Amino acid sequence: MVTLRISTGTFSYKDFAHLFDGPIHVALTNDSIKNLQRSHERLISKINSGNTIYGVNTGFGNLSNIKIEPKDQKVLQLNLVRSHASGVGKPLELGLVRSILVLKLLTYSKGYSGIRPDLPKKIVQFLNKDILPVIPEKGSVGASGDLAPLGHMALALIGEGFVFYEGKKMKTKTALSKARVKALDLYPKEGLSLINGTQVSTALAIKTLLDGESLLKTADIAGALSVENSFASRKVFQKEIHELKAHPGQQTSARNVYKLLNGSKIVQSHTNCGKVQDPYSFRCIPHIHGACRDGFTQAAEIINNEINSVSDNPIVLKNGDVVSSGHFHAEHVAQALDFLAISFSELGAVSERRTHFFMKGVEGEFPPFVTKTPGVESGYMIAHVTASSLASENKTLSHPASVDSLPTSGGQEDLVSMAPWAGNKLLHIQNNLRWIFAIELMVAGAANQIASPNAKSGKGTNPVLEILKSVCNYESGDRVLSTEIETIADLIKTGDLLKAVTNKLPLE
Repeated sequence: MVTLRISTGTFSYKDFAHLFDGPIHVALTNDSIKNLQRSHERLISKINSGNTIYGVNTGFGNLSNIKIEPKDQKVLQLNLVRSHASGVGKPLELGLVRSILVLKLLTYSKGYSGIRPDLPKKIVQFLNKDILPVIPEKGSVGASGDLAPLGHMALALIGEGFVFYEGKKMKTKTALSKARVKALDLYPKEGLSLINGTQVSTALAIKTLLDGESLLKTADIAGALSVENSFASRKVFQKEIHELKAHPGQQTSARNVYKLLNGSKIVQSHTNCGKVQDPYSFRCIPHIHGACRDGFTQAAEIINNEINSVSDNPIVLKNGDVVSSGHFHAEHVAQALDFLAISFSELGAVSERRTHFFMKGVEGEFPPFVTKTPGVESGYMIAHVTASSLASENKTLSHPASVDSLPTSGGQEDLVSMAPWAGNKLLHIQNNLRWIFAIELMVAGAANQIASPNAKSGKGTNPVLEILKSVCNYESGDRVLSTEIETIADLIKTGDLLKAVTNKLPLE
């Protein structure tokens, strides 16, 4: 089992990959525990001195002008968690929940939250026993913390609500009894600290980045297969051409496509065909895919910054001051996710255009709709319609969430980020994109089977064609295509298609 040490060091979204594979072991470093203890002592000192501290001896949000007596301060935290567990919808997947818990530990380990070390130690215990809170996917506007979903996370820590344990959803009380784990008793500031923060928004962003890495490479693979089997030019991907542009993503994509087509006799067969230019969706693959790659890189930098930031309110400074700010506001995350949504939507848009090109046929090579017997058969006409439907849906979904806001908490939270929605719709876009790529790959493979069944394909495209021939019943002509599309999309999702290519040659 992988061990993740929670420290004040620098982490990347890539460090979270193991959390989506299954249970992990987590440990707090000694420095983290010392930071926690010092921060807690500073908070207690402020409380004992009679200072007014938001959420400790006051109400919350628009109720912050109401003073809370010492006898009610623990009840205040308990009521806060219960009232904020107001999310709805399907539970977040377990990898996301593990990521949320680890992100909480990372912000706590820096020593600015004022909580007892007992609280993060309880989170560590939950992670190590793989007791994972049931967190509904909807209910956060990504400001003042991901309040509703984090309310459900906190609810499990105090022994209420529901969790997943040993592969089953059950009452938290039952799971804790089975695992011999005691529920957490909340002290001043601790309920507030649990529900404040961008951890849900950031976990969603982490997942989209982890999934997005393989989708960027799959885009180049699909593009290369289409270039090869539409008899488009490989020359436009030469290194010397793309060195004239300073965009690293463009140069990477050009190198990938050129490399994937190494050794292709299909490409060599039309070297002197006299064709002047291919459509943008082929000729400009490096420019379009590259822009999406560079957008990904910029978004990843923002998310990595958020992973390594303190996200809580109020915060306890090293000089002992307890100050309110807005470190729970997820605007950075929301805008990064919106940028990613545009990038992945655009990858689907250009893929659909390449599929459209095949529908027109290539004279002397394959007929319209890539049919063996045009008229009697419809070929891949409606598969293309499905790709068009998905690409159009993605265009709507890529409308930025971060430009929308509805004031909450009686107007106290008057401009919110909508980062969780930005993340959830991006996951939807990425899932649609797998189907769009699957259709492009299937159609390009069909063109290969009609026009070039015995010709040698590229070093990188050949393993893809072998997979497609094993999945797609090309010999049957018209047939039900949905199962084949789903199977190819699953191979993209699991990484098996990408692995088949990278076993032959590395991709960037």
